[in-house]
Amino acid sequence: MEPEAQKIYVAGHNGMVGSAIVRQLTSLGYKDILVEERNRLDLLEQNQVNWFFRENRIDQVYLAAAKVGGIYANNIYPAEFIYENLLIEANVIQAAHQNGVQKLLFLGSSCIYPKYAEQPMNEEALLTGVLEPTNEPYAIAKIAGIKLCESYNRQYGRDYRSVMPTNLYGPGDNYHPENSHVVPALLRRLHEAVQSGEKKVIIWGSGTPKREFLHVDDMAAASVYVMNLEKEVYQDHIQPMLSHINVGTGVDCSIRELAETIARVTGFNGELVFDPSKPDGAPRKLLDVSKLNRLGWQASCDLENGLRDAYRWFLEKD
Repeated sequence: MEPEAQKIYVAGHNGMVGSAIVRQLTSLGYKDILVEERNRLDLLEQNQVNWFFRENRIDQVYLAAAKVGGIYANNIYPAEFIYENLLIEANVIQAAHQNGVQKLLFLGSSCIYPKYAEQPMNEEALLTGVLEPTNEPYAIAKIAGIKLCESYNRQYGRDYRSVMPTNLYGPGDNYHPENSHVVPALLRRLHEAVQSGEKKVIIWGSGTPKREFLHVDDMAAASVYVMNLEKEVYQDHIQPMLSHINVGTGVDCSIRELAETIARVTGFNGELVFDPSKPDGAPRKLLDVSKLNRLGWQASCDLENGLRDAYRWFLEKD
């Protein structure tokens, strides 16, 4: 089906990933992109979701809607993180199936893998060990989303796929001082330090854990790419009960190295002090992206240039 002939629903279009997917689809010539504001469609309400799908003849769904946050938010609101994410994915996937939507892409997270999974983490590591406690409820919800997709595929012959991104950043990120992830949190903190003339910035954790970071526009490009792979090509690289695909750069850095890069981007010339009494999370999280590479897609944005793009967006928004 040609791009202009497909009706595509992007759930979570106001979020960082959802808005990037809308930008990507638009740039590729898709004309009929369906979005809806939360005050008109609450994805936590099954009846509203069912009505929305009945009213619209949808060809594809990008399920990017989720309740998200950093270590602090996951620790403080674990009940909301598991409950709301389970409801969103269950409501959308079931409604898509009931209304004949054959193609759906579910966006998960690299936190689905065990805390001490062998690095880099490949797709086969799922459900092989204990999860990182600080975000276990969120991870459980995302694992359930993968299994929902697999179950509808097995039972009903649907083509519901799942992509697991590494840590994302870029335009549209959440810069809340308490509920943000590490990249926006550091960008905001170091920007404010420059503005106030501070000579020292304290950063949570030891600085030694290693993380992988992917620009959200790369994530959007990968999502559209995976969604539109021919079914035969896609199935050649997956297993029916292990159908998710990692999305990342294949390169990681320490939190200290990240902070030093962000200091360059923001112009902070003071001292970075790490507080090891605060939680570090998993010691390392690097995705094995060889499956996606074999399918023909690779990330294109390097970290420092991507951070400069994210910082420009922050300054314009601020």
